Amino acid sequence: MWVEGTILARRDWTDKLFSLQIAADISPFIAGQFIKLSLQHEERRVARAYSLVNPPGSDYLEILAVAVEDGQLSPKLQDLNVGDTLEVSATATGFMTLDELPKAESAGRQLWMLATGTAVGPFISMLKTPEPAARFEHLVLVYGVRYAEDLAYLEDLQALAKANPDFHLVLSVTREPMTGALQQRIPQALSSGELEAMTGLTLSAEHSQVMICGNPGMVAECQTLLLERGLAKNLRRAPGNITVEKYW
Repeated sequence: MWVEGTILARRDWTDKLFSLQIAADISPFIAGQFIKLSLQHEERRVARAYSLVNPPGSDYLEILAVAVEDGQLSPKLQDLNVGDTLEVSATATGFMTLDELPKAESAGRQLWMLATGTAVGPFISMLKTPEPAARFEHLVLVYGVRYAEDLAYLEDLQALAKANPDFHLVLSVTREPMTGALQQRIPQALSSGELEAMTGLTLSAEHSQVMICGNPGMVAECQTLLLERGLAKNLRRAPGNITVEKYW
């Protein structure tokens, strides 16, 4: 089922990376879930999934997207301006949520969130709710991009880190140096121990829950490294430590 959405605001982070705020009457959602956006193209509907960046309870929906060259929908979304309309799925969905993590006290005291590019969106939604800080003693967001200008919402994340000393923001910028940031891919930083060194924390099956969201290569490599260290996939029938979502 689709409902009409109206563009309330837009923000261009780079010439391809942008955010849209949308007014749409959808069902309540859980931080980390995604919606589908749709436009008509050549007499047919073109729809794609986008994670929500805003927390539940907001009076708008917000998505972070990249205009993909030759993409059927994203370039058209980038062309939308305030007041333009599109179609929005009436219900959000997805299992990249804190509800899917084991709730037993033994499930871990650290929450590690590993993201590349626009896949940081669901983690921002989670971090803008009180639940992560209430459930975990330490929060770590590892945010990987190619260039510093691709770090969308950086000021928001830095403000969250400043407000909560138990929230560790680790930036990874692979194609140019940036003060305070790693200059290597997230799997490399995980393998070398740099991620743990940056936070002063140790990833372990005993203490850690790890959520990984991003490009399939990063997700697969990080999952393999974590499995080798004794962490296990988190399944409903067998609670573990690793929860993943591929972003395309």
